[in-house]
Amino acid sequence: MHTSVSFPAIKSFRWLSIIRSEIILHWRFNRYDISATVIPGLLFMLAAWHSDHLNWAALPGLILWGGIYFWLYCTCFCISNQLAGEKEDRLNKPDRPLLHGLVSRRGAFVRWIIAMILFSLLGWWLGVLEWTLLWQVTLTLHNFGHFARHYWLKNLSMVFGAIAQLAAAWQMVRPLTPEAWTWLLVPAITLLSNASLQDLRDIEGDRMNRRRTMPIVFGEWPTRIFVAIAFVFLALLSHVALFVPTGLNTGTLLLDVLLVALCLLIGGRVLLLRSPATDHVSYMMYTYWYCFVLAAAIVAL
Repeated sequence: MHTSVSFPAIKSFRWLSIIRSEIILHWRFNRYDISATVIPGLLFMLAAWHSDHLNWAALPGLILWGGIYFWLYCTCFCISNQLAGEKEDRLNKPDRPLLHGLVSRRGAFVRWIIAMILFSLLGWWLGVLEWTLLWQVTLTLHNFGHFARHYWLKNLSMVFGAIAQLAAAWQMVRPLTPEAWTWLLVPAITLLSNASLQDLRDIEGDRMNRRRTMPIVFGEWPTRIFVAIAFVFLALLSHVALFVPTGLNTGTLLLDVLLVALCLLIGGRVLLLRSPATDHVSYMMYTYWYCFVLAAAIVAL
């Protein structure tokens, strides 16, 4: 007995295969930046929701649309960043999709344009178009306007990116408040100094690409000392500016101690553990601090 598969069924299998391939490809583009993009955005969105009457019926929709928004936020940056940095990725990050031949440069560029259009439309629909446009201008200047080649402009781009990310997250739920701006600006502005931790990991690739990062301009040891001091300052700033004004109780004190300890641990690692692999772990720990401080906002606000 012979069985056959109908033509519509073959077409559906083909579409499923295409969709599966696209999901895997986008995961490969975004996977290293999710802890700095998607998760913080969702956490601060939950902080806004938790501070405003706990509308449980609205929560699933917020998570769904917020998740899509911040995935596009991540995708727009990652694809353009990898298009602009293909040469240095051969040394620093050789497992990225372009280098593996999973997508051509033209294919990646087409996907970036589509992601930018969808991101703009979704930002307009969710009422956060101004923050969407701020991020699009920032990431374009960072990746294609050579802002990433200089440590000051690179870190400043990250500051504007964090502001665009967190302001959109809160505004999706409710209007921005003075308390929200404080919790938004403290982690965002400190990126101007602390984000130089990332450059310690990528010295060889940045030197090959003729970037003027802090370790290349000032030397590795001065940069390590500067970054370590910046994390001590961050521990003090988060305690004084975020937790003391909200009032320290058992829950907030525990979170405060955890964040201070994490900052001091990162600062110690920067001075004592000096290799691209350990610097990568330290940078990932910094992204975890970023997530933890926004998770703390859910409790504190």
